[in-house]
Amino acid sequence: MAPGDARRRLRQLAIIVPLVAAVVIAASFTSPWRLIELKIFDYFSTVAPPSPTEKSPIIVAIDEPSMAEIGRRWPWPRDLHAALVRSLRAAGAKAVGLDIIFAEPSAAAGDAALAAALGPDVVLAADETIIRTPQADQRIRVEPLLALTEAGARPGVASVVLDGDGIVRRMPPYADGFATRLLAATGVAPGRPPADALIQAFGPARTFPTVSYYQALDPKNFLPENIFRDRIVIVGLSMQSASGIDTGGADVFATPYTVRSRTLVAGAELQATVLDNLARGLFVVPASALLAGLATGLAAVLAGLAVWRGTGYVTGVVSVATILLFFGLSFLVLHYGRFYLAPLAPSLAFAGVAAIQSARDYAAERRRRMRVTRAFSQYLSPVLVERLAEDSANLKLGGERRELTVLFCDVRGFTTISEEMKDDPEGLTRLMNRLLNPLSDVILQAGGTIDKYIGDAIMAFWNAPLDDPDHAVHAIEAALAMLKAVDALNVEREAEADIFAKKPHPLKIGIGINTGDCVVGNMGSDFRFNYSALGDAVNLASRLESETKAFGVSILVGEETARHAGGKIALAELDSVRVKGKSEAVGVSTPVPEASPEALAEHGAFLADVRMGRSTSLDPRFEKLSKTLPRVEGFYRLLKQRFSDRGEVG
Repeated sequence: MAPGDARRRLRQLAIIVPLVAAVVIAASFTSPWRLIELKIFDYFSTVAPPSPTEKSPIIVAIDEPSMAEIGRRWPWPRDLHAALVRSLRAAGAKAVGLDIIFAEPSAAAGDAALAAALGPDVVLAADETIIRTPQADQRIRVEPLLALTEAGARPGVASVVLDGDGIVRRMPPYADGFATRLLAATGVAPGRPPADALIQAFGPARTFPTVSYYQALDPKNFLPENIFRDRIVIVGLSMQSASGIDTGGADVFATPYTVRSRTLVAGAELQATVLDNLARGLFVVPASALLAGLATGLAAVLAGLAVWRGTGYVTGVVSVATILLFFGLSFLVLHYGRFYLAPLAPSLAFAGVAAIQSARDYAAERRRRMRVTRAFSQYLSPVLVERLAEDSANLKLGGERRELTVLFCDVRGFTTISEEMKDDPEGLTRLMNRLLNPLSDVILQAGGTIDKYIGDAIMAFWNAPLDDPDHAVHAIEAALAMLKAVDALNVEREAEADIFAKKPHPLKIGIGINTGDCVVGNMGSDFRFNYSALGDAVNLASRLESETKAFGVSILVGEETARHAGGKIALAELDSVRVKGKSEAVGVSTPVPEASPEALAEHGAFLADVRMGRSTSLDPRFEKLSKTLPRVEGFYRLLKQRFSDRGEVG
């Protein structure tokens, strides 16, 4: 990257990176954004979640079978709950949590029976609600009956925190929470989780081992032996038919697992989940706003580094891979580090920087392509212009030295044609356009670059601005095709002459081709310039074009071009041309693509005899070779005339 381009790109990224990071960080504080991050947490935390262990709580469910077996309407009498507590204690339960609020007195006998059954190994549910008004926030706490707590039972707040989408994800913020008090009843003092710690869900409804209430009243007859031994037991409403998110139900809640199961979890099982999170340290700590902001800024900087050298389809691949990496790292840290850094903000920051810079690069590339197209559409074929616009890495418009094959084409007898049409300048212009159009098309189709039009002449070259390994061959092929184009135009003009009864002057062209090192690039003034070539090779090509008439052929090819095209196009050597500024003459030849090897061999032998003085104007090979090599017939005629003029008859 050029220093100027590097400075310009650095200025761009110095604006884009902090701007994108700031916008994403600001957006991350909005409620919709946070809910999206929590939804990601729901999916992450429920992929291969941990399972309850043998020490996890067991649920005693107030469910449909229990309703049928007990045969009483809810609420059940409290002496029944007292019997349950005694039964569980006798079965070896370490602690019992009743997720039932006993805030109001019932039958005196029932209350007394329940109080008598309670002790420090029992936790009773309490409730805490905050009512927010414009004037103030009112905290309302509902405690169990004083008589029950005085009997030794511990109150524990069973309230849960709902996020904006109605899902329970947060660990309860209460120091005397229901699960905390249950653990304390077993002699465990769990550490208080950080504020806004997230619950690790274990599965859908009934993931924890669950038995019916009526079974727990008589475990010897209904349950396996020692099922409650050294276990924490939570008693609460938990219907066997799990409530769906569309139907709802009493004391049921949506949890992170609801996104997969589409069912709600009973409050008793939710308390068991919170308890296992506390006991096993499975709750997830969310990243602080500062850390999340730093991660977002770092992702934006990484994106800036990724697009520093340029953008393209690779940028999209890198962006997708990086975003997947962010999500993968977030998932792994959550599962193995119990820490949640949402990948949304870093991913969007990275994608935002990459997308904006890619858009700017795309716009710059479009402008560059348009400049290249405008600059070269007059010189190159549309196919080559498109190739050049797609990849101009090797294009040096300021000028470079490279080997070119240069072609000059001129109309023979143009002065005569001009004199004949001096009273019809518009007609002369139309004629030249009719001639130059097909000649130009041939050059462009052969991959050549049109340098300029000089009156009735054309200058073109090959191997710039795009590389062309076979530039000499393509130039010669173009010259042959140009002769065919002129013949086709003459046929058209002959047909037109028959209509207008005016015989036209036949058009003929001479073409000179030479190969050599040239300087090529945009040349001219600040106001007008042209993509052109300069050098001795150009001058020689022009000289060869002017010598075609003297050699009696339509195309003259320099020896460097012949060397490059050797073996690919048949060439008939003619003679040498002495060029101004060079001490040695330059050999010239003409293309004879239809010639056989035998004819070329005979031509070479004939020229050798001519140079050794072993031939005269009566040599029969003049006639024979004129027929086998018709493209060289004019050369033979001039050579024979030269012999006759010197009196070398035989």
